[in-house]
Amino acid sequence: MDITISSLEHLFLWTSSVFIALQAFQLTPLLGLLYIAFLLLAVTGLLKLRPAPTVMVFSTPLALFNAFFYFTILLSKFSQAQTPDADTSVRPSGSLIGATSATTLPVAGTTTVAVSGTATTTFAPMFTVPGAADMGATLLPNINDPNATNAQSVCPGYSGLNVLRTPYGLTATLALAGPACNVYGTDIKTLNLTVEYQSSNRLSVSIVPAYVDASNTSQYLLSPDLINKPTTDSDSGTTSLTNDLGFFWSNEPSFSFSVVRMSTGDVLFSTYGTKIVFEDQFVEFVSSLPENYNLYGLGEVIHGLRLGNNFTRTLYAADAGDPIDYNIYGSHPFYLDTRYYEVNSTTGDLSLVTSGDIEVDPSLEYLSYSHGVYNRNAHGQEILLRPSNVTWRQLGGSIDLYFFSGPTQAEVTSSYLSGAAGLPAMQQYFAFGFHQCRWGYANWSVVQEVVETYAEFEIPLENIWTDIDYMHFYRDFENDPVRFNYSEGQQFLSMLHANNQHYIPIVDSAIYAPDANNATDAYPPFDRGSAAEAFMLNPDGSLYIGEVWPGYTVFPDWIGGGAGQWWIDEMTTWHGKVPWDGIWIDMSEASSFCIGSCGSNNLSLNPVHPGFSLPGDPGSLIFAYPEGFNLTNATEAASASAAAASQSSANAASAGPPPATTATVSYLRTTPTPGVRNVEYPPYVINNVQGELAVHAVAPNATHHDGTQEYDVHNLFGHQILNATYGALLNIFPSKRPFIIGRSTFPGSGMFAGHWGGDNASLWAYMFFSIPQALSFSLFGIPMFGVDTCGFQQNTDEELCNRWMQLSAFFPFYRNHNDLNSVPQEAYVWASVATATKTAMTIRFQLLPYMYTLFYQAHTTGSTVMRAMAWEFPNDPNLANADRQFFLGPAILVTPVLEQGASSVSGIFPGTGKGALYYDWYTQAQITVKIGQNVTIPAPLGHIPVYVRGGYILPMQQPAMTTTAARATSWSILVALSAEGTASGSLYLDDGESLVPNATLYVELATTASNQLWASGRGLFVDTNPLANVTVLGAAVPGNVTLNGALIKASDVSYNVTSKILVVGGLQGMTAQGAWAQDWVLGW
Repeated sequence: MDITISSLEHLFLWTSSVFIALQAFQLTPLLGLLYIAFLLLAVTGLLKLRPAPTVMVFSTPLALFNAFFYFTILLSKFSQAQTPDADTSVRPSGSLIGATSATTLPVAGTTTVAVSGTATTTFAPMFTVPGAADMGATLLPNINDPNATNAQSVCPGYSGLNVLRTPYGLTATLALAGPACNVYGTDIKTLNLTVEYQSSNRLSVSIVPAYVDASNTSQYLLSPDLINKPTTDSDSGTTSLTNDLGFFWSNEPSFSFSVVRMSTGDVLFSTYGTKIVFEDQFVEFVSSLPENYNLYGLGEVIHGLRLGNNFTRTLYAADAGDPIDYNIYGSHPFYLDTRYYEVNSTTGDLSLVTSGDIEVDPSLEYLSYSHGVYNRNAHGQEILLRPSNVTWRQLGGSIDLYFFSGPTQAEVTSSYLSGAAGLPAMQQYFAFGFHQCRWGYANWSVVQEVVETYAEFEIPLENIWTDIDYMHFYRDFENDPVRFNYSEGQQFLSMLHANNQHYIPIVDSAIYAPDANNATDAYPPFDRGSAAEAFMLNPDGSLYIGEVWPGYTVFPDWIGGGAGQWWIDEMTTWHGKVPWDGIWIDMSEASSFCIGSCGSNNLSLNPVHPGFSLPGDPGSLIFAYPEGFNLTNATEAASASAAAASQSSANAASAGPPPATTATVSYLRTTPTPGVRNVEYPPYVINNVQGELAVHAVAPNATHHDGTQEYDVHNLFGHQILNATYGALLNIFPSKRPFIIGRSTFPGSGMFAGHWGGDNASLWAYMFFSIPQALSFSLFGIPMFGVDTCGFQQNTDEELCNRWMQLSAFFPFYRNHNDLNSVPQEAYVWASVATATKTAMTIRFQLLPYMYTLFYQAHTTGSTVMRAMAWEFPNDPNLANADRQFFLGPAILVTPVLEQGASSVSGIFPGTGKGALYYDWYTQAQITVKIGQNVTIPAPLGHIPVYVRGGYILPMQQPAMTTTAARATSWSILVALSAEGTASGSLYLDDGESLVPNATLYVELATTASNQLWASGRGLFVDTNPLANVTVLGAAVPGNVTLNGALIKASDVSYNVTSKILVVGGLQGMTAQGAWAQDWVLGW
């Protein structure tokens, strides 16, 4: 009987065998060994099992056998699951479970179990936290509430008084211009206005309460100790005089202000005709915008690059799994505004282009001006983008605005990062190698097998990661004593490091809170943290105890407690046992799986299971695949669909009938109490993806040791843990640049870490969205960005992974990572993916010196690494919404396939017809296109179109299995000449790891119209790798070819008259001491 095994069945066989074996070993090692022996006999054919008479979802006898045991074990576990004796899911409207008063969740039974390890730990049977513990009140966001009060119609605004000039601007008092409206809080009667011209390109407008002291501490002002507050530059006395921004104000009809670009008269920001509303829990200000404006930024969000004019951006850090258009992990209250003008060819006059998405005439001349706006506020915010204006609403704090004049995107970004947020960290060279991770690597042996398999397939692997699998009961700073024990780990990591590879583990943001009455449940990191007062508190001073992966947990207090030094100490101690090379920070919004301090008085239940199913749990098997999977894998898709339907039916049956519903929904609404803030349920309801602010997050009333409430600093937790982790890694590696990847970020986080795009899905849509996500983080000063390649959630497939592995090769952070129980998706799983990956990695390795140089420039000047086409060609309005292609630096144009089933891709070559040239990376032939032409580019599976822009020079090295090996290879130079026959480039070199390198080298390269390539270096860093060859694209017919006057043999020179490609080889002997050991000139 011929049996065909589907990929779905392969997945089930693999996962169920591992599951059954682990369960058997937990009962007794002998039973586990017997099952392993049974598997070996069945797989080798020595044990014959009778085939099923009727083939349904599974066709092999072993799969049917596994299915029987798998579901038997699951049913057994389900029947033993503990449930509360009393109903704890109902709570009074407006209250939090355990937030201000602890709630006890009962557990039945006192069974004792033994846990594998050197010591026996005693627990009651695992308690599952009720799902209702993370269900918030029913709230209606203000923007969706037809009965919501419009603050602009009922509030009086302010009047400007006591205006005084200062050396750098002015100050004034703003007094409430009428009776208080108290619409969503208590009106602040008197405000202070400060305007400062802080530099040649930065203007500050600050509005704060006039009186904030011990008697009025409810109005939180963001401390400069937490987030940098820009002040006047040291030379602002002279440079501010050249500032192109002007500040104007008026009291008609109430106080308003405008910021104007003085050189053009363009109004960049104006609150005229609107009112400033300033309350203790609600601040609103509105600025007019031109028709069909182009705004970018305001992250973090899964959305196109251009935000559009009918979109509301909520800024509230949330553990939400990458929903499209909602708030997710980070908060970045910064936007770039670009405006295009048509230039009158006769008069030179400018007229604003307001055509929106309608293509403009590419033959006409256009000019663009860009500026930036940064609102330094850490509260929950909403930014309402509407056709004629932008409205800022925030749940507290001050108005702390900074305007950056530009007038180009590059100048805006540079001034924002260098003058406000902070310049991005320089990365170690190894960070640009390929990273592999998975939630589901069961032990050190599995991790080692992944590393070895990459080597067998000759796919370069620089860094191996582990998700929470390595942890002892999911606790930070402790490895599982059996599966990831320290001795075996040290042996594996010693081998890894000897091969110049690296290891990065995950660290979560919550700390397990052990049961003090169970001596065997000891957890020293918690004890030491408690002694250091390192954890957040409830308002009554008790520990705030939420819930995350290990069970009931506490959360570090980065604001007012002793968490900083404690974190450094714990990291250092743990590194002494597991010599990792970098850290991955997760769950840092901060996430909590229940509302409020649900663990108070419930620690005897620890460890507990979260109130939701994990991938692979009963009823949560993963059957989802990418769009179009049914077209390429019809049989497997049908099986998956049938299995998903069966699972859905079973889940519905076990859940019972749905609860009765009424036609009307009752929403919880609160009204302001004068002088008292309601931080649990603010009167103004933002459109938070989780609804209530406390859902799946640390509650707003959690309190820091200095009295600050989480309500005021929630969006800073992720930033502060990255700061603390940066300090910890400097303590461990004092001379090395810390390598950190974090999830939740804020302006300035790029100084400490990179960022990955979070829990995306294996869908073509998310591959597309990775591009605007990366470009947005370029604006935010976090260039070390990448996504979970091939997708994290759901199952990927061969075609999607093939395309995605090639696309991500051109992102700075390049990692493959997926979910527990999804199909394996390492680059070697499919032959075509392995081939495509190696093709793209070859290009990436050649470009590593270029990418490293781009990062040095970003680190020192605030330039970008990944770039939108509109930034490289700022005077083309047709590029305003382009986010399906991108530039890596100024020289490399990437045009990926982003649609399932496609064998070609449409792309544009910006600037053609106006002097720009492009060369195909693979053929090196010049591309011929018409001005503004959208070209259909052949792109069969396994090919990603890449182009070199004329006018640029790329120093390159050769591919290798690690970046260390690549840095030891010879150099080559690719010169892509412009239409004028010129090109330029640069190269930065150092030791690739030192925080402050002992020596550096900066090489500048340039060609002239007289057919010469110059290389000139500055610095003392020594690179002894020789120069092997130089390739010149678009070259004229060469004469004699010389290097520093010495004639190069004709046999080492080739020239193609048709393609105009000149190749000069045989240069190793002439540069034996190093390609950059001396300056040189190559002539032809």
